[in-house]
Amino acid sequence: MVTSERGQPLDPDLPLAVPALVAAGLEPHVVRWDEPGVDWNSFALTVVRSCWDYTWRLPEFLAWAERVPRLRNPVDVMRWNADKAYLGDLERAGLPVVPTAWAPRAVDDLPEAAEWVVKPSVSAGSRDTARWTDAHAALAHAADLAAAGRVAMVQPYQASVDRLGETAMLFLGGRFSHAVRKGPLLRRGEGVRQDRDSRGDLLPVEASAAQRRAAESVLDAVTALLPGAAPLLFARVDLVEDAEGRPIVLELELTEPSLFLPQAPHAAARLAAAVADIVA
Repeated sequence: MVTSERGQPLDPDLPLAVPALVAAGLEPHVVRWDEPGVDWNSFALTVVRSCWDYTWRLPEFLAWAERVPRLRNPVDVMRWNADKAYLGDLERAGLPVVPTAWAPRAVDDLPEAAEWVVKPSVSAGSRDTARWTDAHAALAHAADLAAAGRVAMVQPYQASVDRLGETAMLFLGGRFSHAVRKGPLLRRGEGVRQDRDSRGDLLPVEASAAQRRAAESVLDAVTALLPGAAPLLFARVDLVEDAEGRPIVLELELTEPSLFLPQAPHAAARLAAAVADIVA
């Protein structure tokens, strides 16, 4: 199980995943991805988990992943998924995705909305992400990201999030496992989110049939877009409701997503079984 110096003490999944792997007859080791001297060939499987510093060390992280055999999720999947430009691929594949403007420079370039979310295309944990009610503030944030050599993306804030939050759809070993409601993290008028270690309100929920169809369609599209990739060990599809109440894709997390194991009592055993199936 691969983590990072920052991620290991904060990851709520690891304390549940490790004993589940032991119970499945496996011998798990928790190792930092950048720990020197590790013989990655000695592991039957290397599972990427809380590598939460990868967004500001992306070339180094992907170079590491290229060198690791038997990696899940595989490096070609992570390379595609680490940059949220993948949303354009999903949209072109016909999937309902939150409208996104890339590196906008003028008010006319922004999606029509009362509020906007601005974030870098390579980010995690809401790092450098903000909710703006003023179009010029949104553009200034995008310009700051561009000045730092990053690609900015702007999305209309989905009003349903304040009422319903986001729904995280978790898949383990290619099968739907559980759903978790994530409460809103971006407060109106806050600007760039400050409390990045807060995970918000997390509650297990029963996924609707429409949410199941939407999430499964996303994973089907990934198979078509990355035909040579090894099967996914884990996936998380984050859905929100549009103005008509339909589920649309906010993000697809295939690199190092939180799996919300504490909110799903049996999910750790499902993860362990999926790992055991691969190494068998």
